[in-house]
Amino acid sequence: AVDNAAKAGVKVIAYDRLIKSTGIAAYISFNNVAVGYNQADGVSKALDLENWDVAANGPARIIKMGGSPTDNNAILVRQGQDQILDPLEEAGKIEIVQDQWVDNWDAANATKLMENMLAAVGNDVDGVVASNDGTALGALTAMKAQELAGVVPISGQDATADGCNSIVKGEQTVTVFKDIRDLSPLAVELADKLAKGEDLGLEMYTLAELTLNDELEGEVPCQFLPVIQVTKDNVFDVVVKSGFQTYDDVYRDIPEDERPPKP
Repeated sequence: AVDNAAKAGVKVIAYDRLIKSTGIAAYISFNNVAVGYNQADGVSKALDLENWDVAANGPARIIKMGGSPTDNNAILVRQGQDQILDPLEEAGKIEIVQDQWVDNWDAANATKLMENMLAAVGNDVDGVVASNDGTALGALTAMKAQELAGVVPISGQDATADGCNSIVKGEQTVTVFKDIRDLSPLAVELADKLAKGEDLGLEMYTLAELTLNDELEGEVPCQFLPVIQVTKDNVFDVVVKSGFQTYDDVYRDIPEDERPPKP
């Protein structure tokens, strides 16, 4: 459809998810590799893997939960996760004991997968690198049943209200904030420039590097917005004070004396 549009002179912007065609006029998203990097980094820091005592404890046992395998963003997120995890695995600090992808980023699928993975490893797991808040919360449903929630660090993405609430409750460990309020105005700005025939001033990336598929040829203009790692320590400052999520949603069910003052 994009190729046909391009042939007809119609400019197409791929919004957040890559359309794997050089026919697109622009691809805008967040730095999805950085998303994955921050997820794995957050779990690594929670476990203090740099100082993990392998002699005493053996390698830290890590479960990887990828996003939907049909979503190219999930592939890029995994690339970022592995920038942290691969060197740790090569150094003998961690062992990947399970690795599954969650169809459609579906929380119910994540719950079932985590139930099966925990059964397969006899609940012997030290950390979970999950790829977004929905799958993390689905996994936590299974982890709660085995009394692992709040004990085993787990990552997410999107700084959802439920994900941030889980973080302040001490269950989910880390999420990655992508301020989607900045993406729509960027799309409108670029569409306006395209309509006027102006230069977009974007950086070129090859389809091969964007998809990790060397068989794809050509390149597309891209812009990737920054992301922020969010934990219990900065969720108030980054997510609540910015107005991305409401104070009442993030601190739902948290006793008044354990909440920060309202901004």
